Amino acid sequence: MSRFPQGGWLVLVAAFLCVAVIAVAHGAVSIPIGAVLDALRGIGDPTAIAIVRDLRLPRVLLGALVGAGLGSSGAALQGSLRNPLAEPYLLGVSGGAAVGAVIVFALGIKNDALVMLAAFVGSMAAVVLALTVSRVGGRGAKGDLRTLLLAGVIVGAFANATIMVALASADPNTVRGALFWMMGSATDATWRSAAWLAASVAVAGGALVYWAREIDILALGEETAASLGIDAERSGQRIFLIAALLAAATVAAAGLIGFVGLVVPHIARRVGLRAHRPLIVASALIGATLVVAADLAARTVAPPIELPLGAITALLGVPFFLAQLKRAA
Repeated sequence: MSRFPQGGWLVLVAAFLCVAVIAVAHGAVSIPIGAVLDALRGIGDPTAIAIVRDLRLPRVLLGALVGAGLGSSGAALQGSLRNPLAEPYLLGVSGGAAVGAVIVFALGIKNDALVMLAAFVGSMAAVVLALTVSRVGGRGAKGDLRTLLLAGVIVGAFANATIMVALASADPNTVRGALFWMMGSATDATWRSAAWLAASVAVAGGALVYWAREIDILALGEETAASLGIDAERSGQRIFLIAALLAAATVAAAGLIGFVGLVVPHIARRVGLRAHRPLIVASALIGATLVVAADLAARTVAPPIELPLGAITALLGVPFFLAQLKRAA
C-alpha cells in the first residue's frame, strides 16, 4: 500500500504551479506576476502579452511535458525491469531516438512531425536491437535482465557512433545546431511542438497508468508474475515500447535531457509511494517541476548566455544519484 502524506498531491500540484508562474515571469525581461496574469487574459502591455503568450508559456509547457514524460517513463522502466538504475537513456532508447532525429536534422528537415516520427522510429529500432543483443548474449526468454541493461549500453554506444557519422559531412552550422539540440534545450518551443508532445505524453503516459498494475506484478519477479497469470516477457516488452514512445517524443521535442528519468522516481518513492499507478503520476508531476525549474536556471544563471538544459539537469542529478548510491551501500 502506498503511503502518501495527507494533502501530498496538492503540494505537488502547488509546487509545479508556483515554479511555472515564476518561470513565465522571469527571464531576460522580468514581468511582475500581476502583469503575467493580465497577459494570460490578453490585457495589458502588448509586449508583455507577446512575451508571455508566444515565448515563455509554450516554453514552460514544453519543459513540463518533457519532465512528465521522462519521469513517468523512468518510473515504469525501473519497476518493470526491477532495477532502480534503469532509465530511458541507459537502455539505449533515447540514443536510438537521437539517431533518428539527428539524421533528419542533418538533412535540413525541421518539420516537427517528421523529427518526432524519425525519433520514434529510431527509438523502436534501439529497442529491437537491445532485445536482439540481449538474447544473443544469453538472456533468452526468461533470463537475467541485467544482460538487457548491458545490451542497452552497447546500443547507446552504437547510437553515438551513428550520430557522429551522420554529422561528419554536415556543414558547421548544422553540426553546431545539432550538438546544441542534443545537449537539450527548450529554446525553440512553439505551441505546435508542445501540442505534439502533449499528445504523445497523454497517450503513452495514460497507457502506463492503465497498465500500472502489471508493472506492480512485474516488480515482484517473473515467477510471481507467471503464478498470477501474467506473461512477464510480453508485458515487459509492452511497457518497454510505451516508455520508448515517451523517450522518443521528449528527445524529438527538446533533445537529450539526462538524469530526469533516473532521479525523479526515487524522489517519488521517498515520499512513501510504492504502487506504480500513483508513483507514475507523481513522477510526472515532479519531473515537470524539475525540468521547468532547470530551464529557468538555464536561461537566467548566466545572461545573456543560455546554458544547455541537459547540463543543468545533469548538475542537479549527479550529486543526487551519488547520494542515493551512498545510501544504498
